[in-house]
Amino acid sequence: MSHDSSPSPPDADGVPRPPDRRALAVLAWLWVGAPLCYGVYELVQKATQLFSG
Repeated sequence: MSHDSSPSPPDADGVPRPPDRRALAVLAWLWVGAPLCYGVYELVQKATQLFSG
């Protein structure tokens, strides 16, 4: 049983296309990437303090 309420429209060859999940991919990358970038930023700050005296 599928959760999609309607099938995706076919492409030029008549083959149904998979659902577009670009928004989900962007959200997933942000979910992981934002904390990662913050962690790297904090690491650079702490390392700078450690090695600058």
